[in-house]
Amino acid sequence: MVSGRPGLWNERGRDLAARERYDEALACYDQALAIRDDIPQIWANRGRALRELGRAAEAETSLREAARLKPDFVNAYTELARVLDCLGRFEEAESTVRTALALSPQHAFAHCLLGRILSHLGRTNEAQSSLRTALRLRPEPRWHVFLGQVLLLAGELREGWGEFEWRRRTDTKVGWRPLLTVPFWAGEPIEGRSILLFADQGYGDALQICRYAPKIAAAAARTVLVVQPPLVRLMSCLPGVSEVITDGARPSLPDVWCAMMSLPHVCGTTLETIPGAVPYLTADPADVAHWRERLAGLAGLRVGLCWAGGQSSVEQIYVDRRRSIRLDALARLGLVPGAHFFSLQAGPPAAEADRPPCGLALHDFTKDLRDFADTAALIENLDLVISVDTAVVHLAGALGKPVWLLNRFDTCFRWLQNREDSPWYPTLRQFRQAAPGDWDSVLSRVQDALRRLAAGDRSQLRPGH
Repeated sequence: MVSGRPGLWNERGRDLAARERYDEALACYDQALAIRDDIPQIWANRGRALRELGRAAEAETSLREAARLKPDFVNAYTELARVLDCLGRFEEAESTVRTALALSPQHAFAHCLLGRILSHLGRTNEAQSSLRTALRLRPEPRWHVFLGQVLLLAGELREGWGEFEWRRRTDTKVGWRPLLTVPFWAGEPIEGRSILLFADQGYGDALQICRYAPKIAAAAARTVLVVQPPLVRLMSCLPGVSEVITDGARPSLPDVWCAMMSLPHVCGTTLETIPGAVPYLTADPADVAHWRERLAGLAGLRVGLCWAGGQSSVEQIYVDRRRSIRLDALARLGLVPGAHFFSLQAGPPAAEADRPPCGLALHDFTKDLRDFADTAALIENLDLVISVDTAVVHLAGALGKPVWLLNRFDTCFRWLQNREDSPWYPTLRQFRQAAPGDWDSVLSRVQDALRRLAAGDRSQLRPGH
């Protein structure tokens, strides 16, 4: 029997959670519940901590107990809806958050959450309406970002990029410290001035948006790119760019600067004006020749595979669980005669290539890939790249190589709705889930398309085929 006052343990847990020490907070909530297990607020706090720890299934149990103990507990329903959304159970999440709104119609966060869930269901008009209601009730900068993502998903790029700019008020990385005294470039004439373009998002974002750099560099007196170290060598090939450095460097201050993900906004990009010409990145010819020699004995269709993404935040943990698969799921591709497969997988999931599924002839040279420039040179020697939504998709697309995107149901905004192609990458073909979690039908269609391609049907490489 644990002694003490449950309220004190709960307050201690809340203090720890506020400092993002969720493991310790969870221990405090468990102590409180060991003393008295009928306090709904403690069950709800425990559910939040578990969600932040990536343990959504356990969080669901705690939050359902909170709602059972207090059927009119609005925050228990909103938290439960968040968890169900994380788990990809979007229809249940919608029903749950609507329960919260029935209890509290002016609950701003519930309207915001409903908007996000509806966007995951592909109902972008309803999602916009919910998010605008949330913003009328409480104008949170982060909610403007959510609205921007929904607008972009719906193809309403001009307003979408504008709303997406609110991230500069919420993301400390966007305001890179060395640039705090330098004016932000908003698209005004730049002739005769120097500019620094800072990669403020992930690898894939930088690979997608660096296409704007050459046009800017053609007008500016000097253009410097600040990117993550694995991108430096590859992006040094961008025409007109004066220098490519890492964010650990300390360059001389430019006249102006711009976050890379702000470039579509400041350039006024719409669906019709996306700069979609490829390739805009190229691999080093010597590196390409090196891989050509290494792969010379492998005749037939050469296919690169990437099956999992990364997890840079708690939110990304849940997104990654929905967008990624295991290598075993690709075993059926090994049944296609005449195809050789090459791992392009990075990070911990790359270890799965040590024991590929039976029948999948997988070649793994990833230990020899130091950066994206090396990966680009290998991809140049492949016929096709097949990948879930990772930076590899953007790399292949930027190189102008055929790439098949295995896309989750709750797609990222950049891939738009109801499309099998992409205006960003003319060589990309999408294979979308018909329902959340339905990878089986996706991989069945991919297997069929790959079999046709291996048999000589080059039309399978055309987006929207």
